[in-house]
Amino acid sequence: MNSEALAQLSNVAVASAAIALALGCVAYLAEWAFAREVTTPREPMHVGAVPSATPSTAASRAANGASRSDRLAGIGLSLTVLGAALLAAGVLARGLAAGRAPWGNMYEFAVTGALVVCLVYLVLVARAGIGWLGSVVTGFCVSVLGLSILVYVPAGPVVPALNSYWLVVHVAAAVLAGGAFVVGAGASAAFLVKERAERRSPGSGQRGVLGRLPATEAMDRLAYRVHAFAFPVWTFAALIAGPIWAQAAWGRYWGWDPKEVWAFITFVVYAGYLHARATAGWRGKGAAVLALVGFATFLFNFVGVNLFVGGLHSYAF
Repeated sequence: MNSEALAQLSNVAVASAAIALALGCVAYLAEWAFAREVTTPREPMHVGAVPSATPSTAASRAANGASRSDRLAGIGLSLTVLGAALLAAGVLARGLAAGRAPWGNMYEFAVTGALVVCLVYLVLVARAGIGWLGSVVTGFCVSVLGLSILVYVPAGPVVPALNSYWLVVHVAAAVLAGGAFVVGAGASAAFLVKERAERRSPGSGQRGVLGRLPATEAMDRLAYRVHAFAFPVWTFAALIAGPIWAQAAWGRYWGWDPKEVWAFITFVVYAGYLHARATAGWRGKGAAVLALVGFATFLFNFVGVNLFVGGLHSYAF
């Protein structure tokens, strides 16, 4: 199979993955819709009111809702696995077509990043039971894959600055950290939603859709652990492998290029989050907000700098 055929195969696989993940996202959202029937309590009846359903009927509806919700969760997970497998095939075919590591430009970074997000999610589903983040993860990946079309470039060789094994090391570490940042941001956002509901109406977090989420303490702990894993990986990518690569490509380790500046800003925000969370006992809402600020700086580094700022890293576009 020649390079052109491999590139076409990659495009088909990525498009198919986007469809599978979009359907998975719909399944996860439908799971939440049926979850309302499972945990929403019956409203109290006034004296003389005629009940709309007997207790056995209500219990039957709840059981049917639980069964449907569980089936939809399984469908969503299966579609996520399928989407990840198709993305892996697309990334592999792209690499073979280009004859190099398949993350030499923004399009390839987006596709590979979506794959890593899916893989991190699937690993944590098996190890930590985070299926409740399925709609967030699949929705994010579908958005990334959809937007990647806007920056699509044909498979081909990279510019001389990227012709280094540090491309594999530096970008691979950044992609891995980014995949974990997505999951950590999702957990932090879910924490804020449930915490706000419980603060406004005590006990509301145990009913309806919010009842399907773990306890706020569990989500806060998950976010911290994921970020504690991602932060040293990002540090290695941005402050160790990146400067070494810059020295080989441009003859200096650090030049305050916009991409370097925002990578450092991301490092500082997440360092502040982990330091406050670990030493000052700063948990809950403040920590979750700071984690989301860190994720916003990461996204801007990936999208905003490439599209709107430029600099020496503009070749990544």
